[in-house]
Amino acid sequence: MLPATIRSINQAFQEIKTFSFDSWEGDYRPYAQKALKEILEQKMHNAVDAYLAQIQDLPDRRNGSYPRHLLTELGDLELKIPRTRTFSPAALLRRFARRTFPIERTILFAFALGLSTRKVSQALLPILGEPISASTISRIAQQLDTAVEAYHQRPLTDQYEILLLDGIVLKRKTGMGAQKRSILIALGIRGDGKKEILDFWQAPAESQAAWEGFLNHLYRRGLTGNALKLVIVDGGKGLLAALPLIYGSIPCQRCWAHKTRNILETVKHRDQKAVKKDLQRISHAPNLRKAYQAAQRFMQSWQRLYPKATQSLWKDLPDLLAFLKVKTSLPLKALRTTNAIERRFREVRRRTRPMGTFSDRTSIERILFAIINHENSKEGTFSPFLLTHNS
Repeated sequence: MLPATIRSINQAFQEIKTFSFDSWEGDYRPYAQKALKEILEQKMHNAVDAYLAQIQDLPDRRNGSYPRHLLTELGDLELKIPRTRTFSPAALLRRFARRTFPIERTILFAFALGLSTRKVSQALLPILGEPISASTISRIAQQLDTAVEAYHQRPLTDQYEILLLDGIVLKRKTGMGAQKRSILIALGIRGDGKKEILDFWQAPAESQAAWEGFLNHLYRRGLTGNALKLVIVDGGKGLLAALPLIYGSIPCQRCWAHKTRNILETVKHRDQKAVKKDLQRISHAPNLRKAYQAAQRFMQSWQRLYPKATQSLWKDLPDLLAFLKVKTSLPLKALRTTNAIERRFREVRRRTRPMGTFSDRTSIERILFAIINHENSKEGTFSPFLLTHNS
């Protein structure tokens, strides 16, 4: 049993830490929860008494209490918050909540890693000794909303030499059933090679209007393109139509990975390996002259068998070789494709697969932001917006 002389939260935690759990008979958690609950409630009653003593000349009096849940390392505490007609000591809980932050951070990490609400509760059951309600986990996840809004509106520095643009499709529940939503994503590469996902934008489809809205949003926030040397795109018609309206003076590079896949889809299986190897001789040429020489050999080898494929390649060849005209210290492999975004798409798919169809727009925003924030933090490209005491 806790000593009767415990008078503070700090002392209560110190006594709990000194328990010898190896020799403890029974479950210590109910006793520790009771002691902490009594200390917190007594402190709030004392705060109400002090408040009433200060306003003796003003009309106010006690006005019962209301329940409040506080998630701590000892589990969920249901507290009775005393109040007057005009005052509540709940601010004491906000100060104490700094102690509960590791639990909320763990829940946010688990959510960001793709665990469902039920699985988050199961994962923390051995730590807390009791299940966490779905409403509690949802409330904690809502803390991401402010961070998401700040991420979408933060000013952008015009320091990126390369801009990569691509989209991914996720499913979302609507009144008409599950519908696909396109997620437009922009990734910038700085002169030192570090990559940052600049923003993402939900849209019904990868249309010209959707891309125009997204690119204008980036431009207004500071990405005017003064430092840009190359924009790398996947070749979608909507993006290609929108790009000249906002970044028309920047050379456009078509993604070799997308183009190669499109060509191979028109090639018989027996020829795919050879065609792919010949395409790589073009894309991996050390300079523009050798790239065109390799392209001419490709045309001579495959034009008779696959006229549409070769014509498509020749028509897009200037845009496919734009990266060889750019003067930059970045390696050529970073300029040929949108693979830097594709790698992050794989991470999005891996983490969102257990969730299936998202419940609404907000849930998509939260999980995408959490994943993107994690990826950017690994690159060290900007300070994390979530999982801090101020979030």
